[in-house]
Amino acid sequence: MERRPGVPRLLREINDRAALELLLASGPLTRGRIGELTGLSKVTASQTLARLEERGLVEVVGEQAGNRGPNAALYGVIPSSAYVAGLDVGPDSVSAAIADINGDVVSEVRATPAGRDDPVPVVHDVVVRACRSAKVALSRLRGVVIGTPGVVDPRTGDVRFSFDLPHWHEGIQEALARDLRRGVTIENDVNLAAVAERAGGAARGVDDFVLVWVGRGIGLAVVLGGRLHRGRSGSAGEIGYLPVPGVPLAEDVKATPGRLPSLAGGLQSLISSEAVVELAGEYGFSGDGAAGCVTAAVAAGDRGDALLGEIAKRLALGVASVCVVLDPGLVVLAGEVGRAGGVALTSRVEEAVARICPIRPTVVTSGVEGSPVLRGAVLAALDQAREEIFTS
Repeated sequence: MERRPGVPRLLREINDRAALELLLASGPLTRGRIGELTGLSKVTASQTLARLEERGLVEVVGEQAGNRGPNAALYGVIPSSAYVAGLDVGPDSVSAAIADINGDVVSEVRATPAGRDDPVPVVHDVVVRACRSAKVALSRLRGVVIGTPGVVDPRTGDVRFSFDLPHWHEGIQEALARDLRRGVTIENDVNLAAVAERAGGAARGVDDFVLVWVGRGIGLAVVLGGRLHRGRSGSAGEIGYLPVPGVPLAEDVKATPGRLPSLAGGLQSLISSEAVVELAGEYGFSGDGAAGCVTAAVAAGDRGDALLGEIAKRLALGVASVCVVLDPGLVVLAGEVGRAGGVALTSRVEEAVARICPIRPTVVTSGVEGSPVLRGAVLAALDQAREEIFTS
C-alpha cells in the first residue's frame, strides 16, 4: 500500500491540537487524563506533551496525588504563550482589554476620543496603554477585535456606516492593521455581546437565540445553530428601522452621519434611550438617562407598572416580529434598559409578545458581568489566536 507523504506529521498536528484544546477548555490535567479524554495512548500523550512543551505552550503546573506510586504531574497551558486585545468603541469612550491565552483579562483601560475624529490614533493610544498596563509588548498580540455600533460588511471587514461613529468608514480596517502591524477584525457591537452571552451569560450553550440591545439605539444579534447570522451585507439585526404601526417610516437613514435613526421613524423612534426618557417623563419618572428612569419605575412597585408595561409593549413589537420569522425560543434583553428592567421588564415583554403572536419565547436579562461587548471582543480575539496556534 502506498503511503501518502506527510501523514505522520498530520497525525501529530491533530494530536497536538486535541491536547491543547482540551487543556484550554478543562484546565490542568495529568498525562493519563489527557490520554483518556483524547483517546491517545500513554506513549503518544507523552510525545504530544513533549512537543507542546518544546513550543513553549504548556508546562508542568503542579502534581496530583494518587492512591499509590509517585504523584502525577499536572500540565497546563502557559498563560503568557499568547495575548489578545478586545475593544469596545463608542461615540464617547473607548475601552480596551488585554487577555492571556486562557482568557483571563490582565489589564483594562478606558479613554475618551477627546475631540479626535481619526479612529486610528484613538485606537492606537488605547491599545498601547492597555499593553503597557499589562506589561505586554504590542508585538505579542495575536488577535485584535474591535466592537463598534453600525453595519460591518462581512465581505470586506469595514464599517459600511455608523450613525454614532461617522468617521469609521471604508479603509479603516486596513489603516488600523497597518498602524498596529497585525490583523484587525471589526465586528458589530451587539453581535459581540451575543458572543459573550453564549459563552458565559444567559444564553450559555444555547444554539438558537436572539439578543435585543436597548440603549442609545436598539439592535439585534441573531445566533442560529451556534453561529452569528450577519446577513449578506452585514445588516441582519438592524431592527431600529423596522416599520411599526402608527410610526413614520425611516427615510434617508444614511443622509446625515451622526444622526440617530430615532429622528427618522421606525421602531427606533419608540424604544431608544431618548424615547424611553421622554416616555418616563410622561409617567412622572426621571433619572440618570434611560437606565435611571427604568430603575426608578422598578423600585416604585405598582406605581411603575404602567411605564414598564408601555416599554414592554413597544419592545414586543420588535421581538414578536423576530420571533414569527426565526422562532428562536430564547430572547436576551441587554443594554442599559434591558439590564435596568430586569425580571420586571422581561416578564412583561414575554407576556406582551405572547398576546400578539402565536409564539411565547423565554425572555431573560443579560447574564454577562461588566461590558458584554468588551468581553465578546476578547472572546472573538481568543478564537483567532487559538486557531493560529493550533494551525501553526
